[in-house]
Amino acid sequence: MELEFLGTGAGVPAKHRNVTSTALRLLDERNAVWLFDCGEGTQMQILRSTIRPRKIEKIFITHLHGDHIYGLPGLISSRSFQGGDTPLEIYGPKGIKDFVHTILRISQTKVSYPLRMIEIESEGVLFKDQQFEVSCMRLDHGIESFGYRVVEASHKGELQVEALLALGLKPGPVFGRLKKGETVTLEDGREINGSDYLGQDKQGRIVAILGDTRICRNAVTLAAGADVLVHESTFNKAEAKLAKAYFHSTTYQAAQVAAEAGVKKLLLNHISARYVGKDITELANEAKEKFPDTLIVKDFDIVDIPFAGEEVLYES
Repeated sequence: MELEFLGTGAGVPAKHRNVTSTALRLLDERNAVWLFDCGEGTQMQILRSTIRPRKIEKIFITHLHGDHIYGLPGLISSRSFQGGDTPLEIYGPKGIKDFVHTILRISQTKVSYPLRMIEIESEGVLFKDQQFEVSCMRLDHGIESFGYRVVEASHKGELQVEALLALGLKPGPVFGRLKKGETVTLEDGREINGSDYLGQDKQGRIVAILGDTRICRNAVTLAAGADVLVHESTFNKAEAKLAKAYFHSTTYQAAQVAAEAGVKKLLLNHISARYVGKDITELANEAKEKFPDTLIVKDFDIVDIPFAGEEVLYES
């Protein structure tokens, strides 16, 4: 599980930062990619990454401001041209369906795959299967804006292969049954309980990705205990009044959310174009005053999300 930041800027594209889009890469888990927001130029950013549009399975839109949705029409269309034939689900606030369908209708665009639009009508669980659960809550942005919480199911412990080999078993279908925790009777009459040869389960990971927002209680709730929190930081600490007036957060406020929620790592994005060079270091230092494990991400950064006890990998 990895996060790749395709756009980390706020408001309008800049030379050094595109507008918002974050990819949750689940290639090992389900051979798929989930996008969170799709600002203008997202498909161009994808071309500079290793992501394949046909692998994009779901898109979660936080809110309907242009810097978070103007990349959708091009990506939806190009996905057809680039061999995408698997279903695509798009989740977002009320109005996202009209936005997409109107553009496709006016441009007479035909897609080659099932396109499902899910407008969010209430807070709570949006999607759940055996691997993941995605839930949402409203944030405080002046326009309906949501934050998303992705919870991975626990992974079964690894099969203790060496111990089984020491018993004289050979790899094959029996190993598969034991991996499932079944009890197997061998030809010599011995009974082997698979549960006795499984390591400890690995606790699933939690990722919280928030839309634009003032500091609010729902942000803390969504992020509670998360391995990674992705939070906007449009303003610096000294501009707290501006942040409140424009329904955004400061770096320090994002750090307050991370500290109160007990997250492991804070990733800051949605950076104003007016912050460059040493400004970024200052923004990071402001947040680290409150929450030391903070990183201000830039376009194309990749952050690995490890299981508990494993080392965090960061690729810039």
